Amino acid sequence: MSSQSKENKATISDYLKTLPQYLMPQRWLSQGVHRMTRCDWPLAKNLMIRLFIRYYQVNMGEVLCQDPESYDDFNGFFTRTLRPGVRPIAKDPDAVISPVDARVSTIGVVSERTMFQAKGHGYSLDALLGGESECAERFLGGCFVTLYLSPRDYHRIHMPIAGRLRKMIYVPGRLFAVNESAVRVIPELFARNERVVAIFDTVVGPMAIILVGALFVGSIETVWAGEVTCSGGESREVWHYPEVGSDSITLGKGVEMGRFNMGSTVILLFGAGAVACESTISSGGVLRMGERLGTQAGLPHSK
Repeated sequence: MSSQSKENKATISDYLKTLPQYLMPQRWLSQGVHRMTRCDWPLAKNLMIRLFIRYYQVNMGEVLCQDPESYDDFNGFFTRTLRPGVRPIAKDPDAVISPVDARVSTIGVVSERTMFQAKGHGYSLDALLGGESECAERFLGGCFVTLYLSPRDYHRIHMPIAGRLRKMIYVPGRLFAVNESAVRVIPELFARNERVVAIFDTVVGPMAIILVGALFVGSIETVWAGEVTCSGGESREVWHYPEVGSDSITLGKGVEMGRFNMGSTVILLFGAGAVACESTISSGGVLRMGERLGTQAGLPHSK
């Protein structure tokens, strides 16, 4: 058995940690966290921030605003800005960068419209994209990378390569945790949780950035739409963006595209032959935003 198989094999402990989530009032808890993290009472918000820094050993030397008490609320601290230069962007024109600070959960190829989650678990590409079958067709045979953000990580999300926004999809769903235990136990986890899907056109074809919600994730934001979800949406929504005009949105490599208000998972999708991931990138590895994730390997695709 390979080391990856061992890593992905669910244990009794995983089940004991995860199964109670089916009975939890997930949305109520997440909405409660949303309110709590926006509390601006100095005594409460300063205590939360200092306890969080101590427990998760947050490196405040990287942060632009290093005084914990200067933040308006806990969410302001959680989505903190880093000092210029602490996350240098890979300069090679053909570099595809990591959009976040994260651990690589899985990396692979979309095979027969299915994506790998963990040993014994896969999930549907069509379901992940909210039933957008036409979009799904563009990613068949392409590569995907699943990136898990731990609570201590930097929680702003940046562009892996430059792209023009074509479509955004909000998909309602559950709010299971997305930690290692949950990934090993809960079938089709990423296609069941609430999420925001952003589809971009790039020089190497389509790119999807999927922001997956989770237990206690208060909301997901994008830079062009603000808060897309506050853990309460009941129906799927789709927004289309024009190629030209005042509503057209183009973002350069390394530019911020969104953020998690509390942590979760980002899934990147590219079309077939578009990106070759670095040989040093594997499941369990740790990346920092701006580090080289892969190389633009494909030729321009027709739109």
